[in-house]
Amino acid sequence: MRIARRTLTSALLAVTLLSGAGVGTAAAGPKPVPKVELDRYLGTWRQLAAVPAPFNLVCARDTKAEYSLAGNGEVRVQNSCTTWAGTPNTITGRAKVLDRATGAQLRVRFPGVPNWGESETVPNYIVVGLDPDYSWAVVTDPSRRSGFVLSRTPALDRSQWKSVRAAIARAGQSDCTYLTSPTTGGLSEIVPLCTRSR
Repeated sequence: MRIARRTLTSALLAVTLLSGAGVGTAAAGPKPVPKVELDRYLGTWRQLAAVPAPFNLVCARDTKAEYSLAGNGEVRVQNSCTTWAGTPNTITGRAKVLDRATGAQLRVRFPGVPNWGESETVPNYIVVGLDPDYSWAVVTDPSRRSGFVLSRTPALDRSQWKSVRAAIARAGQSDCTYLTSPTTGGLSEIVPLCTRSR
């Protein structure tokens, strides 16, 4: 456990050094993908990389998101992972699609997680990259303080990672601000995404 924590600390330091000015320097917000078909987007996604945030640092590996329809038209969001102590961690929230034109901008709420003081009408989950077959997605928020690389499978191939990096760049972010997420059957280390072989 001590080694794992030292690895995380080193990775966070590397992100700070490599990211330069920080996450997202473009003036306008990130552009959502043209269309997200909700019924195809529902289901299980594995987190393969993410921008570090206080709420996700508890997770050591196998971070997942499960999206399903809620009774009132919202989306039920259940996030789970394995902590540094080897115990399961789960939180359940709700999401509402705010942009009916694209379906790519949502407001996600979790109990006890701060929303940065933004209005309920402001999206905090924007799909900025999505493979045509819905095998991977890249998600951020208007300020680009968050970022997630999601996948249906535990690993992506070189071509898919290239497309993911392109989506991150189009969103006005640096792949150096994303740390890889250890996943059973996929990556095992925590390093800035930009330091991995392309």
